[in-house]
Amino acid sequence: MAEVCYRLANALGRVALKGLAIDVQHTGTEHVPTRGPVLLAATHVSYPDFVFLEHAAITRRRFVRFMCRHDIWHHRVAAVPMSRMQHVPVDREAPAAAYLRARRLLREGEAVCAFPEAGISYSYTVRSLMRGVASLARETGAPVVPVALWGSQRLYSVGRPDERGAEPPPDWTRRRRVDVAFGEPMWIGEGEDLTQWTRGLGARLTGLLEGIQAQPHHRPRAGEWAPWYPAHLGGSAPTRHEARELDSVPRSAVRPSWGPEGCGPPDVGLMCDATPTCRAD
Repeated sequence: MAEVCYRLANALGRVALKGLAIDVQHTGTEHVPTRGPVLLAATHVSYPDFVFLEHAAITRRRFVRFMCRHDIWHHRVAAVPMSRMQHVPVDREAPAAAYLRARRLLREGEAVCAFPEAGISYSYTVRSLMRGVASLARETGAPVVPVALWGSQRLYSVGRPDERGAEPPPDWTRRRRVDVAFGEPMWIGEGEDLTQWTRGLGARLTGLLEGIQAQPHHRPRAGEWAPWYPAHLGGSAPTRHEARELDSVPRSAVRPSWGPEGCGPPDVGLMCDATPTCRAD
């Protein structure tokens, strides 16, 4: 029943992509094993990211079990199919249940996807990361495949609130391009430090994401107001420092030692130098 429901959801997703004429391109899918446990660690730039990630993963015959906000299950229409597809509700106030369920799925040989930023980054850079991916990988031995997505933020994402406090509505402009990049798998050893390993994951995700963002078809035109493009690459999105006022990041998250300059003043425990990289003190 779970796979029947998932196939139906994928079919509906394909209809939606075709209706909007969205061009989804993916690279590195060979890094996703066709069987056995795998933990996908994805950047998060839009609300429908899971649609594009699964669109790529299904080419490897994988039905990905996504770790999602628990309040999705509060909607009766969504709760039943989400449960049948074995997605994992995550309550940030009490995350233990989600961790245990994800661990069980990995031990059963499933593909599980976590969004370690625990939310969409307003700056469209890789923000602070949770250690859960590292912990799951260390406990289960599953490989971690980093994933970056870009282009989907132009459809429906966060943004600077307007004078009424409302964020940008969906933009259903047709013929958008969405890229999904899978990186080489990572492993964590039994005795490795979770924080240090998570910093390495942040660097890998940043490299993948910026590699897509720099592609010519994703760059804004000269002089264009581009709130959907990161400030450090010439766009108009909030800088990482400005995004601190907008992002809702758990206090337990690992602060960036990766990404662009402008991460904030030293009083928040970060120090920047003249290079385009922030490092944790």
